[in-house]
Amino acid sequence: MDQESGGDHAVFEIDLALEEARRRAAVVAGIGPHWDPAAALRSEQEAYDLLYSELDEHQRNTYAMLADAGVLPRRDFSHAAD
Repeated sequence: MDQESGGDHAVFEIDLALEEARRRAAVVAGIGPHWDPAAALRSEQEAYDLLYSELDEHQRNTYAMLADAGVLPRRDFSHAAD
């Protein structure tokens, strides 16, 4: 193909909003009708509570340093997970 010909260029466009809607629809379809987002969030919170429930003093100080720096979210250690 001769680059000096000045021929017409093909225009390639993609609607990213439409593609994002398709992606989200595929995710929801893949999850299925029995997914409970509130229960999923509660389970995630319980897992984090359990993960952080057994920290020793040094680990709590390290956690506080990371939370102060904005690396980790601030958590309440006043209660342990059941």
